[in-house]
Amino acid sequence: MQAWGKDQKIEDSMITFLADPSAALTKALGMEMTHAGPPSVGIIGRCKRFAIHADDCQIKTVKISEGPDDPAGDSDPSATLVDGMLAAIKGE
Repeated sequence: MQAWGKDQKIEDSMITFLADPSAALTKALGMEMTHAGPPSVGIIGRCKRFAIHADDCQIKTVKISEGPDDPAGDSDPSATLVDGMLAAIKGE
C-alpha cells in the first residue's frame, strides 16, 4: 500500500491507503466477489470495486461497478469514479 500511495503522490495529503489482507472489511461490507469471473483470474473472495459516500457517520450513497460478465467492473468503472459519485451524490 505504501508503494501505491507513493506512486499516486498522496504523501502529506488527507488520503490514507489501507489494506484488508484478511478481507474482514470486505466481508463486513458485503463486497466480496462470488462470481467466478474469467478463467484463472482468481477473483472469488476479492473485494468488488465500490465507492461509499458517508456524511457524519451515515452512509448516504453506495455504488458498485460490476456487470453480469464483468464482476470486477473493469469494463465500466464509471459509477465508482469521481464524476459518477458526484452525480450520484447530487441525485442526477
